[in-house]
Amino acid sequence: MKLEMKDSPGQLVAALKPISDMGGNILSVIHERDPEADGGLLDVQIMCEISEGTLDTLLSQYRSQGISVLRVGEERFLVRRSIILIGHLIHTDISDTIDKIDSTGYAEVHELSMVMPAINEPSSAKMTIKSDCITDVNRALAILRDVAREKELLIIESLEGN
Repeated sequence: MKLEMKDSPGQLVAALKPISDMGGNILSVIHERDPEADGGLLDVQIMCEISEGTLDTLLSQYRSQGISVLRVGEERFLVRRSIILIGHLIHTDISDTIDKIDSTGYAEVHELSMVMPAINEPSSAKMTIKSDCITDVNRALAILRDVAREKELLIIESLEGN
């Protein structure tokens, strides 16, 4: 779910409590405060598992609390795509590259495995990006392509789904 709520103390707990009260399982919460946002509102993404038939009750509780539900999906992070990066990954700050994907709020780096043959030799890494839909994975891959151009890294993309 993607929710919009007042940016004030206690609002996040108020959004999570009904899920818990219904016996739901909260799997992840993405809560980023945007200092540029106007209106004192905050977007929060919640991934949870709830029993069938409880969604309408949960949505009703949110409405009564003044929490707007912007999006409801069945499951999050269903789509994964792996790519290979080749170049001076450490020298060009691989953590910065990862942050550019993770900070989007709609995709994240799920796995990273790297081989570094020698200090002055190019490294290679397999990176897996995950999101809830192919559109957002493609948006994240577009960001990664831009970063690769900027950092002079080679990207090898899969021709088939991962």
